[in-house]
Amino acid sequence: MTSHLARFFFSLRIYAVMLIVSISVVSCSVPTREVDVLIIGGGASGVAAGVQAARMGVSAMIVEETTWLGGMLTSAGVSAVDGNYRMPAGIFGEFRTKLAEHYGGLDSLKTGWVSNVLFEPSVGNKMMHELVEAEPELTVLHETRLEEVNQMPDGQWMADLKDSEGKKIKVKAKILIDGTELGDVAKAVGIGYDLGMESRFVTDEGIAPDSARNIIQDLTMVAILKDYGRDVTMDEPEDYDPDEFACTCDNELCTNPGRVTQHHPPHWMMQYGKLPNGKYMINWPIEGNDIYLNIVEMTPEEREEALDEAKAKTLRYVYFLQKELGFNNLGLADDEFPTDDLLPLMPYHRESRRIHGLTRFTLNHIVTPYDTPDPLYRTAVAVGDYPVDQHHLAYDGSDSLPKISFYPIPSYGLPLGSIIPAEVDNMLVTEKSVSVSNIVNGSTRLQPVVVQIGQAAGALAALAVKENVKPSEVGVREVQNAILDAGGYIMPFLDVDKNDRRFKPYQRIGVTGILRGEGRNVGWSNQTWLRADEPLLVDELVDFCSFYGLSPIKPETPRQATFSDAVALIASVSDKDIDGNKELAAYSISAKADNEPITRGEFALMVDAVLNPFSAREVDIKGHFVTNE
Repeated sequence: MTSHLARFFFSLRIYAVMLIVSISVVSCSVPTREVDVLIIGGGASGVAAGVQAARMGVSAMIVEETTWLGGMLTSAGVSAVDGNYRMPAGIFGEFRTKLAEHYGGLDSLKTGWVSNVLFEPSVGNKMMHELVEAEPELTVLHETRLEEVNQMPDGQWMADLKDSEGKKIKVKAKILIDGTELGDVAKAVGIGYDLGMESRFVTDEGIAPDSARNIIQDLTMVAILKDYGRDVTMDEPEDYDPDEFACTCDNELCTNPGRVTQHHPPHWMMQYGKLPNGKYMINWPIEGNDIYLNIVEMTPEEREEALDEAKAKTLRYVYFLQKELGFNNLGLADDEFPTDDLLPLMPYHRESRRIHGLTRFTLNHIVTPYDTPDPLYRTAVAVGDYPVDQHHLAYDGSDSLPKISFYPIPSYGLPLGSIIPAEVDNMLVTEKSVSVSNIVNGSTRLQPVVVQIGQAAGALAALAVKENVKPSEVGVREVQNAILDAGGYIMPFLDVDKNDRRFKPYQRIGVTGILRGEGRNVGWSNQTWLRADEPLLVDELVDFCSFYGLSPIKPETPRQATFSDAVALIASVSDKDIDGNKELAAYSISAKADNEPITRGEFALMVDAVLNPFSAREVDIKGHFVTNE
């Protein structure tokens, strides 16, 4: 009996120990947080993705390694917006409006000659935080790093995070968005990508090099200088040599005629990035602070070490401006970045990994959008108007590179398929890591486009969550409708302001191809117009006829189309006769009264109101119309 009791109590003690260990293990385990959309990176794209997803009613989380939001717009100090001044699309437009309200109007942002929108990075960061703080469905984890992420058998994602204090956080999400500067998450989950220059024989781009090269654009560690009103010349940096920057502008130190020289005086150069409140953005490519550092494939530790070289070059350049060019009243701003060295939190990366997406956007899709095998313009979810611009002046390799500086293009629409990886489901990629060619990245890398890319990703992610489908299964028109409803553009037309009642109809008709836009280059401006106020020619109805399977109209002599022509043509494909369709009947009364010519814009409004072709025919991810069989 005694032995049985002894064994009983021994077993009880063992059980108790096991229970304590079990409880201890449970108490030490990391709880899992669940969100619909997880965004790694709080840059320009990441913020827009989170805000848009939250506005559409799904829970979203942004994971950001720093205390700031906005990426290249703020944390990198590139607070001079390039492009899209006449197309203030969606959240980018909201951000610009907030800046204008802060400084006292849009004209108050025109402080330097490089841009119409310049601002202090710290103010931009404040505006970014205001955008995210207004969304109750959006959470931001600052000073938090992604340690590991894995896709589970059900397609969802499990991410292991760690904050600045070493605390571990687990997050489960339905959709994962890569908002990093260099496409690090895309690589981590095994998405294929390109890095550097493709051959022209791969992309069919005439200005691309003959062979692929592992060369990316120069990066820049920007500096923000402040006018202190006194001599604030810094101590001479290590390895300083004024000859390094001698031809940054027209000055007495530049004596070698073979060097690239900017034939303008120092004062003009400094006005390039003049910001409000007596500050200056130093982001100058010509013998300035651009530097060639291909750090994309390095580890975080290797990148940090390599970037010391970029910081050192920028400090040498600032000293050159102070000592040699006489700007000794300008020093690193002490009220901008929360860093010990007063430099930005991150460098300005102009180029990243570019994923293999469901579509690859090339220069041909921009220059001849209506004449490519895949009409990707029909799937556009963001617009841009900046020329193709690549920074390679600091590259000192032996290879001869294409000289692509401000190559003119029409304004364009970026396709939805460029943000959807071809190989991994339930994930989207943004920033400069979208599926575009190296050449096209020279335009799509700019801030307004990148913000729109993020907004499109947020919209697509939200729709996928709501419909419980993969992002690749969401209809293109659904995403485009979400973008339009959010004040965005899907076609780069300049005919009317986005608040005009005609804006959405013009956008919808344009993206069907029923009326084609016309690209123009006017000086430095890259434009596309629907030509809404111009008369509609009968010959221009060919795309309408093709859309509806009609035989092309061939008048004996070229002439302008009339309201009567339009009404008769629309009635021929409408499921109602003229009298049974109120919208068409209203147009018919006008047409019967006289035989007046009709403008392209009037025709667009009529077709949109009566036939609604935008919603009537879905397109696939490559822009081809889906047939219902």
